[in-house]
Amino acid sequence: MTLSAEARERLEDIVELQPTKNADLQERWGMDSGSEVHAYLESELKEYYYRNDDSLICATPEAEAVAAGEETDSSERVVDVSDIEAATLDVLPGPDEEPQSVVATLHALQDAGEDVDVDDVRSVLHGLVDKGAVERVRKTVPTFRLVLERENIVIR
Repeated sequence: MTLSAEARERLEDIVELQPTKNADLQERWGMDSGSEVHAYLESELKEYYYRNDDSLICATPEAEAVAAGEETDSSERVVDVSDIEAATLDVLPGPDEEPQSVVATLHALQDAGEDVDVDDVRSVLHGLVDKGAVERVRKTVPTFRLVLERENIVIR
């Protein structure tokens, strides 16, 4: 995704201030409300930020690379993950496979020896979606699968 000069500057602000709140960005960007900040993030920088467990705005690793002027390769994604997130990435189907539900992921993780419950799995999956490593596929129930081939996700 090509960013305008303004969007790149604002992305650099997010990287600098992270984790941050709408109010901090509102002040920095001279906007009238937190809602205006949210609308801008969703329309211009959706691929480059996520909200952490405390609902604070964080830059994705790709955003950090863009802000640092590094080239990014869309065929590879670098993600910072916890142990349970890494285990979840190991059991999810690939990008061309049929996605699986939260419950199927729970069972796969339990079969792999992880001590998790359904709320843990749901939270981990949504966090991985926010980080750009997992895709949410809407069916009768939400299902999930990797965005890229497993070998193209670099875990840090």
